[in-house]
Amino acid sequence: MKIVVTGSLGHISKPLATQLVENGHDVTVLSSKAERQNDIEAIGAKAAIGLMEDVNFLTETFHGADIVYCMEASDANAFFDSNLDVVAVITQIGRNYQQAINDSGVKCVVHLSSIGAHLSEGIGLLRFHHNVENILRELPEDVSIKFMRPVGFYYSLLSFIPTIETQGAIVANYGGDTKEPWVSTLDIADAIAKEMERPFRGREIRYIASDEVSPNEIARILGEAINKPDLEWRVVSDEQWLDDLIATGMSPQTAKGYVEMNAARYVNLYEDYYRHHPELGQIKLKDYAKEFALVYDRDSAS
Repeated sequence: MKIVVTGSLGHISKPLATQLVENGHDVTVLSSKAERQNDIEAIGAKAAIGLMEDVNFLTETFHGADIVYCMEASDANAFFDSNLDVVAVITQIGRNYQQAINDSGVKCVVHLSSIGAHLSEGIGLLRFHHNVENILRELPEDVSIKFMRPVGFYYSLLSFIPTIETQGAIVANYGGDTKEPWVSTLDIADAIAKEMERPFRGREIRYIASDEVSPNEIARILGEAINKPDLEWRVVSDEQWLDDLIATGMSPQTAKGYVEMNAARYVNLYEDYYRHHPELGQIKLKDYAKEFALVYDRDSAS
């Protein structure tokens, strides 16, 4: 099959494109950076260089594809731009995808959504996933869409390294002993590749998770991996964490979205996940902890 993969060679798109090529598919990977072309071709895929903001580029690249994998992303620096509404920017990318899918005639779409996409409010930054799902649902009924809803990514735990180094603790506005789902991007890529081999029928939703562990368990597992057996997960108020995020340079609007997103863990973020509980993936937190330790050690040494 001819498959178009957005997301360049990111945490999900690279292993996904690699697996699809190995499965014998004709794969095109979109990237905004021309310097990525050689790396894309090195895994056996074709490169299409352009912007997600360019509907004509998307339409031309999608044309003739059997399946298109759509994900939205923004530059990491966008979170520190006080003049940028991250939710609005990414929602617009969803509109661009919708138009390009419609104009190119693509009939099978896999969309990378997220936990929380079933909610319209109270989920902070995750709101753009809800927005984009609804935008894509406006496509004609003959366009089949698989909405993939992964839970929290393991690699997001890397953001706690600064407070581990400076305060000897993981610090956030949530915590405790209640188990929560987490996921490896490799398990996400594998789940998506397998879904592409299955029939497309209408609009489907699939949650993706690798492990279920509590914040306190995370602190213990990561602490053991980095030789800090006393590492604790420290819970602070929403107000304190908001101030801490803004102090790092994050824009107040984005910081507020992060705080609200994590506060939703205590309310209804996981309600739909548990109603449609998936089979857990292969890569557990203890496996990821080894990768976390390598990054931690490298960061500490620099």
